[in-house]
Amino acid sequence: MANAKQVSGKLEWRINVPDGTSNVIVPESDQLVNKAWLWLKGLLCGLVLKIWRFLYKAWNLGVAEPKKVIHGVKVGLSLLLVSFFYYMRPLYEGVGGNAMWAVMTVVVVFESTVGATLCKCINRATGTFLAGSLALGVQWIANKSGETFEPIIIGISVFLLASATTFSRFIPSVKTRFDYGAMIFILTFSLVTVSGYRVDRLFELAYQRLSTVAIGTSLCIFITMVFCPIWAGSGLHDLIVCNLEKLADSLDGCVGECFKDNKTKFGTEEGPSKRMQGYKCVLNSKATEEVMANFARWEPAHGRFNFRHPWKQYLKIGASMRNCAYCIEALNSCINSEIQAPDYLKKHLSDVCMLLSTNSSEVLKELVIIMKTLTKSSKIELLIGEMNFAVQKLQDSLNSVPNSFIGPTVSTLQAPNEANRETIPKTAIPSLMDVFPMASLVYLLIQIAARIEGIADAVDQLAGLAEFKLAKDENSKQKKPTNKSTSDKQDHEAMKTSPKPIVDPLIFSKWNSFFPVEEVVSDLEGTRT
Repeated sequence: MANAKQVSGKLEWRINVPDGTSNVIVPESDQLVNKAWLWLKGLLCGLVLKIWRFLYKAWNLGVAEPKKVIHGVKVGLSLLLVSFFYYMRPLYEGVGGNAMWAVMTVVVVFESTVGATLCKCINRATGTFLAGSLALGVQWIANKSGETFEPIIIGISVFLLASATTFSRFIPSVKTRFDYGAMIFILTFSLVTVSGYRVDRLFELAYQRLSTVAIGTSLCIFITMVFCPIWAGSGLHDLIVCNLEKLADSLDGCVGECFKDNKTKFGTEEGPSKRMQGYKCVLNSKATEEVMANFARWEPAHGRFNFRHPWKQYLKIGASMRNCAYCIEALNSCINSEIQAPDYLKKHLSDVCMLLSTNSSEVLKELVIIMKTLTKSSKIELLIGEMNFAVQKLQDSLNSVPNSFIGPTVSTLQAPNEANRETIPKTAIPSLMDVFPMASLVYLLIQIAARIEGIADAVDQLAGLAEFKLAKDENSKQKKPTNKSTSDKQDHEAMKTSPKPIVDPLIFSKWNSFFPVEEVVSDLEGTRT
């Protein structure tokens, strides 16, 4: 039963329910208002939540990479200083009222690294100077030719120089280092030449344009080199060192996963699966290395790097590391394949495979020390010799793989009692499908060792070009153990004179005809490139 009641000037409807209580009936207009308010409240809360998440991510990015925060502060400082040419009357009149060109120059040329900023500043200044000078010459010739031929000469010059300069941007050497300068040349030449047809004081226009560009570029160079400089060369060096460490960890993780070696230790507490995927960073770093090497060539001497440091050699080291990473990728695919080698084959070759993996990673870790300290190591030749000796032991183990394995089986002879059955060894011949997975894994390990030696050769070339000093071996002061056997001495002599790891053709000639592992690796390299 519903009854109405006048409460404080408003009509209120209530409904009596069987339990003796009453409920208030809310009009439909009030329900719409409540729904609208809830929708608006949800919208505002969602907007505030998104802004908070964005600020949280930005804060984490700044904490993780403070160089980006420093770059932002330096850009703001440069714009603050260059804006004084617009705010102060003496400076504003000194550049002829074109101070805004200096502000635009700072916005365009300021980059995150010193090398990138120098590259853009020099390109912009050189392109502006050459284009302005050439435009003045063309305008002078056009003025001397009379009013009839003046627009014709200007149009032909703009067409020819713009076409030639645009075509030059497709030349690899020009595109790599002077692409921005060529674009500025086209812009400045067209601007000055075309404007000179209607402007009487063309020389003042070109002078003001050049002076504002000089002010902007000089300020950018000063700020980027004085206040917390970020060097592209140091970044490239750190990237190569980090990739070497990731290669060593990936190799240890893959081989340890294959033979279930729980004793494999990693440098940090990260999961082994994540450390195994480090080779992917090496495969994806080619573009970054090329860009950083190009900018590093523009930088002056800084830190431990002298002027004209051989930055091109870093690209060769990166290419050698990617060749090794291709084999590690193929090794990882082989380990995760559905078809696996039987346990008795793995047990027979596990020790020598783990030895080769350990020696190979030790070579990579020694190369990391060489790159970090910029010194020559006296251990690298010995470690490479041990790696090659491990390759030879692996090949010998393959040669010693018997044609059949003996496994215990129960005799099928009839016996009156179950207890009288004898356990008689039975010959089990491994099938080709059992041999192929292990053969491919061994082949890839030997190829990885060969490509690691290529990385060592590239680092050795860098040490020669950059004139690395010989590191002081503190361990040489310690007494060497005298209880070495003659066989150990012979092994060390063999390691020093051992050749590069080469796959024995007698071992893999038949296996590779059925399972072409080398073609798989080459296909991976082709897809990546």
